[in-house]
Formats: sequence, C-alpha cells, structure tokens
Amino acid sequence: MSSAPAFKPFNLALIQLGQVGTDKDENLRHAREMISRAVTGGSDAHPRPDLVVLPECFNSLYGHLHFPVYAETIGFTPDKPYDIASSESQTVKMLSAAAKEEGVWLLGGSIPERDAGTGKLYNTATVYSPQGELVATHRKVHLFDIDIPGKIKFKASHLFESETLSAGNTLNYFDTGKWHEFARIGLGICYDVRFPELAMTAARQGSCCQVLIYPSAFNTTTGPLHWELLQRARAVDNQVFFSMCSPARDLKQSYHAWGHSMVVDPMGTVIAEAGDEEAIVFAQIDPKVLQDARAGIPVTTQRRFDVYPDVSKRVL
Repeated sequence: MSSAPAFKPFNLALIQLGQVGTDKDENLRHAREMISRAVTGGSDAHPRPDLVVLPECFNSLYGHLHFPVYAETIGFTPDKPYDIASSESQTVKMLSAAAKEEGVWLLGGSIPERDAGTGKLYNTATVYSPQGELVATHRKVHLFDIDIPGKIKFKASHLFESETLSAGNTLNYFDTGKWHEFARIGLGICYDVRFPELAMTAARQGSCCQVLIYPSAFNTTTGPLHWELLQRARAVDNQVFFSMCSPARDLKQSYHAWGHSMVVDPMGTVIAEAGDEEAIVFAQIDPKVLQDARAGIPVTTQRRFDVYPDVSKRVL
C-alpha cells in the first residue's frame, strides 16, 4: 500500500440534491446543473471547491422497488484502467464528463449498480478525477433493515434494502495525489456509519485516511436521533474530518430524507451544515485542525493493543 498524500488545505462542496423523481434523464440533468453551480457559484466566502460530493441514490428514487429499474452496469475493477467511452453506465458517463469539464474531483454520490457477471444489485459510490477518470468505487457494506417500534420499520416495508441489494465486501478510499494532491479520503455509504470498525480501519496506520465522506440518506426518524451524533462520534474517535451528504427532503415521495448535509472536524465541531431543502454546503478543510487534535489529545499513539485488539489489522 502506498503512503497517503500530504494532507493540504482544500475546499469541499456537498450538493444536497432535490427534485429527484421518476425520470432518470431529468435527475441526471439536474445533478449536472448543480455540479456546475457548486463549482461556479463560489465567492470569497465560498471558494471554488476542489472536491464536489453528491448524495446517496441521486439518480433514482430510493427503495427496493426502484433499485432494479434504475440499476446500471459499471464494470469497474480496482487498479485497472477504465474506459469511460465504452461504459454501459449512463450515469458514469455524465459524472466523468462533469468532473472533466469542471476540472474538479467528484464523488458521484451512489447509484444502484448491477454486476455484469452475477446480476446482483449493489448501492455503489463512484469517484472521478479532474481528468474525468473513474478512480474508485465503494459498494455499501451494511444494508439498511431496521425496526423501531411505533416509528419506522424497513425490514417489512417497500423501502428495505436486503431483499433487493447485495452487500459490498471491501473497504475503499481514493488518493488525490496523482492530479491535485490534498488528501486520502475514505468511503462509506449511509448505514455504514453505524459500524465504527469501517471508519477505524480507514483512519489508522495502513490506510491513513484524513477525511471520510459517506453519501447518505437518513430518514426523518433516524435523522434527528443520530445523524449529527454519529458523524461527530466517528470524527472524534478517529480524529479525522467526517462528512455525510444527503438528498434534500421531498415530502411528495415515499421516502423522506433528513437532509442536513454536514461536515465535522476532528474535534467534533460541526463546521458546515444544510437545512432540509436543496442546497450546496461549502467547507474549507484545514489540516492544522487535525494536527492540533492529534497533538493535544494523542489517542492515536496511546491505544493499548496489548489489552484489546486492533480492529484495523486485516488484509485490505
């Protein structure tokens, strides 16, 4: 495994996308428009972003009835060149072109993916360089099936995931070093945030991610309970920047996203947050905050692996 790129200041933009409906072409058109707005709509208060992020399931409605209908074949293999021109994925082609045309890193939220070999469906995030190259993917590792009595039950509703989706089985990150060096960024999707081992492994020696970003779509039951709490916990536990990008809330749809796309620094301070409507959230990521947190509260060097195991010790 190569060493992480030097952590340098960079500007982050989260697109809390709204107006997602049944028309995929229109969803992609609007997402493309918002990517351009994020890049060109900067000001002195919001400098041009180096990295733009879209939310979970941004090209389709959310729910197991929709995943098979909107699924696309990506066919990405890590560490092998990916030919955008021959890709079967309409969404990959749009995101690649957007990243190249705007000259930014782009974390293209997540989309339903159909594996060409097995036919299995996944909830998959994709990442593009400023040259439009697809450089990384992440298949959601933990599938969302919950049952909160009297509140919300996904296992027995039309929204649950495990009936349709398969779980990913790899941990993933990407480096920005080849084109515009500023960070190593760990990936997850939504429910993955509830499993601290994923973030621990990404942040520790070996992976050494300085920033973790999870496209996400919490709902209006779990959102007010745990959205901010979980992000602050993962940030403080691992002394990293942590961010989750949500769709905007749309009460006309069957699934009501919480919104509140957020960026948290390594001390657990929320440095940027949206409301529940469509918005673009800008944040300036300052490596000094991470360095000061680790120097002042040196948990990264004080862990007692003679007393308890290091969960990050595994083959990636």
